[in-house]
Amino acid sequence: MKILLTGGGTGGHFYPLIAVSESINKIVKEEKLLPVKLYYMSDSPHDADMLTENGIEYVNISAGKFRIYFSVLNFFDLFKTFFGVVGALFKIFNIYPDVIFSKGGYSSFPVLVAAKLLKIPVVIHESDSAPGRTNLWAGKFAKRVAVSYSDATKYFDSTKVAVTGNPVRNSLKMLPQKVEAKKFLNLLEDVPTILILGGSLGAKIINDTVLSILPQLVEKYYVLHQTGKANIDEVVSTSDVILTNNALKYRYRSFDYLNNLNMTMTASVSDIIVSRAGSAIFEIAQWGIPSIIIPITETNGDHQRQNAYNYSRSGGAVVIEEVNLSSNILLSEINRILDDQNLIKKMSAGAKSFAKNDAADLIAKEILKIGLQHEK
Repeated sequence: MKILLTGGGTGGHFYPLIAVSESINKIVKEEKLLPVKLYYMSDSPHDADMLTENGIEYVNISAGKFRIYFSVLNFFDLFKTFFGVVGALFKIFNIYPDVIFSKGGYSSFPVLVAAKLLKIPVVIHESDSAPGRTNLWAGKFAKRVAVSYSDATKYFDSTKVAVTGNPVRNSLKMLPQKVEAKKFLNLLEDVPTILILGGSLGAKIINDTVLSILPQLVEKYYVLHQTGKANIDEVVSTSDVILTNNALKYRYRSFDYLNNLNMTMTASVSDIIVSRAGSAIFEIAQWGIPSIIIPITETNGDHQRQNAYNYSRSGGAVVIEEVNLSSNILLSEINRILDDQNLIKKMSAGAKSFAKNDAADLIAKEILKIGLQHEK
């Protein structure tokens, strides 16, 4: 059997694909099915090492973005998309997969057009409370639609949609012991730890707000700050100036990107997480860590804001919208939560109640079932 994975642009699209591929490989082995060949088609491999680790062959295509704002690039990206569709048709015809699994995003569009023309069955997954444009369109002909939030079911045919949650990689499900993680990160003091996550690309508004209260934060906490690769130099230079001659400067650590090992280590030592409202919500819920969620203001269908409030209803998080984000409010919320042990326990329980541990397995089983039917 051949299974083609597609979707990309951000880690929020890519990493759930990896989680599902892990489950596919596990189920094939456990149920002694015939070997499955996995492919990933996108305009970028995103993480080539992770593809190799999971036995996934990368196939490149061109893809243009569909921006909702005016840009000259929209004109040129029309040609990228056209050539992407042509290229996808030829490459998918040569592979001829039994089923295609898509996470959406601009890079999946040429693949899904080709799948529709070649009549290859499609399964899609939507991570957000409101679907992106590609998934909204693909949902009309997909065999099955999996969604992370129940709010998203209203956008799809009720006979083929199911709420599964968001797939989380196996390597992120189990955290190491806190004592071991503290040794690994060289955190020697018994003070609370804050983890700042800006998504795979980072978040400048969060970075700037954190930097503005850095002296107050390091007085009471360790601060582990994932800035995004494009922001790391600016954050490092600014934090150096802000904490010059500060005896507690060592309590602040910045990272451009957190790989699997560093993510699990930093999460293990964290007492609270400040994050965007993308797929990281499901990882945070899995860990049962209280969080402050800051959704992006302008997203397709206002999905980040909807994600944030859907999650906050579990009790696992509080939401600060960008329009309300200020140094004083962020610092006040961090202190309010970390100073109240009963609140921390309630938020941790709320987070765990939101987690869905079997999302990847549920989706993988459906993909394999459809693939086996098509193979016949």
